[in-house]
Amino acid sequence: MAAARAVKVMGVVNVTPDSFSDAGRHLDPAAAVAHARRLIAEGADLLDVGGESTRPGAGPVSEAEEAARVVPVIEAVRAESAIPISVDTMKPAVARAAIAAGASLWNDVTALRHAPESLPLAAELGCEVVLMHMQGEPGTMQKAPRYDDVVAQVGAFLARRAEAAIAAGVDPARIWLDPGIGFGKHMTRHNLPLLAGLERITALGFPVLLGVSRKSFISALDGGGVTADRRLGGSIAGALWGAAAGVAAVRVHDVAATVQALRVWGAIAAART
Repeated sequence: MAAARAVKVMGVVNVTPDSFSDAGRHLDPAAAVAHARRLIAEGADLLDVGGESTRPGAGPVSEAEEAARVVPVIEAVRAESAIPISVDTMKPAVARAAIAAGASLWNDVTALRHAPESLPLAAELGCEVVLMHMQGEPGTMQKAPRYDDVVAQVGAFLARRAEAAIAAGVDPARIWLDPGIGFGKHMTRHNLPLLAGLERITALGFPVLLGVSRKSFISALDGGGVTADRRLGGSIAGALWGAAAGVAAVRVHDVAATVQALRVWGAIAAART
């Protein structure tokens, strides 16, 4: 019998033409749904469906286009699977459409700051929400990020956003936090201390979603020039570090390998006396 895993694995379904990790291979809805099926078969606990790239330098996508990308995929996956589905969007209208289509979690890289109606809509929808830290905006966030104490500042920001969500009527039990590795942070000067201090983020009392999969800092630590599809080892190292720090879930592109790594890590940890 397979060992249980304490950390959930969120599989990534990018329905975009310009994702840093898959170069638009799943822009076609049929390809995206097929990819979702593969991730489910590989052991994903939940899926994160996104229709707008948030990689450094990414340009904006219209509300209508983003919804047209994600809604059919969510509907199709929901029609054949009960797996929880997250919509990765900063736009309230897209979130509303995605939840109506069968998603149950709103993953927002702006921590519900993109529009005035974001906070009240999250409360109205009653869905789970992921509040992520990002310094700046996707198009410019990596130009000159600055922090005095990255762990303290990220933690304080996330605590404030959780308080704002609760004040708006979001159920505290439905709030997740994400430190935003790679979002407005220098590849090594900020991401590494933030990862090293993850326990200060998990200590805030909310489940933490960690996304390190295929991020550029892995390439920087490996001498540079390592393409996204060759960062599996670093991605797994980050996921295991997060598991040790108490994160609730990891957002990954390589589901099967991550599931196996977490299962073995968990079994070894459980065997300690």
